[in-house]
Amino acid sequence: MPITEDVKLGRDVKIFHPELVNLYGCVVGDETRIGTFVEVQAGAKIGARCKISSHSFICEGVTIEDEVFVGHGVMFTNDKFPKATTADGRPQQASDWTLQRTHVGRGASIGSNATILCGVTIGASACVGAGAVVTKDIPPGAIVAGVPARVLSGVDDRVGSGR
Repeated sequence: MPITEDVKLGRDVKIFHPELVNLYGCVVGDETRIGTFVEVQAGAKIGARCKISSHSFICEGVTIEDEVFVGHGVMFTNDKFPKATTADGRPQQASDWTLQRTHVGRGASIGSNATILCGVTIGASACVGAGAVVTKDIPPGAIVAGVPARVLSGVDDRVGSGR
């Protein structure tokens, strides 16, 4: 699995096992750490001082601001109606679907095995619980969990959040 020449890595990016990641056409900010078996697709942007844990998938159209934590096995999507083929049976091409962008605000935390459906914004300092399925925007500072993810409380309720 490659890190292609068109990847823009910031200063002091740490990729723990470069031979076991797949990064192409993306931007990764300064001092970000990327775990094993992570894929970051063309057009994705990851900010500075982020932690992207193993087995996560960050697809085209995803922007992650600075200081975001992405737990193990987090999956982002970028197509609301994915299909393998068109109505006439030919393999789908880039022109056959609409890219839906997703934005993750500064200092947010996304728990392991969360799924982030496309077209949403996760606000700054929000916390997404492990295994949650995010289907709509999350306000800044909110704590969400469940399927679908629902707001449980605000960031001010957390002890020792450091934010």
